[in-house]
Amino acid sequence: MAFRDGDGWVMCSCGHRHWGLHGAAGLLLVRRDLDEPRVLLQLRAAWTHGGGTWALPGGALDSHEDSVSAAAREAEEEAGISASHITVKDIFSDDHGPWRYDTVIAHTTSDAGAHAANAESEDLRWVLIEEISQFQLHKGLEAAWPELRLRVLATLTA
Repeated sequence: MAFRDGDGWVMCSCGHRHWGLHGAAGLLLVRRDLDEPRVLLQLRAAWTHGGGTWALPGGALDSHEDSVSAAAREAEEEAGISASHITVKDIFSDDHGPWRYDTVIAHTTSDAGAHAANAESEDLRWVLIEEISQFQLHKGLEAAWPELRLRVLATLTA
């Protein structure tokens, strides 16, 4: 794993430590080709920040990246997803002052080639939207999920 210029910890205005000197982004991928839409969750490896919890493929932005580019890069690195398989629908920002996490909500009409592509992922699962809260979620995803859920549902009817 190569060092990137966004790698590093930041203290936010709320007093929490976050990964990503320039912020971070993740991909909330919604699969639409099944009987009911499902969201891709990643079980984070034990050694990672928030390890052992379910989250979204994502990570630190590099200085030259926007949130969509970073989320797509991280999704390819961690989950084998090619940007050609996704259509971006919305971006949700969780702003903590000097640090921000952007969740890029995107749709796909296939499994998008999703697989545990590197050591940061222990497992990947396509989960029904209404079952997401039953998983042990990463603290950031857990806090944002009520708003993200509404945003995802809105993208399905738009």
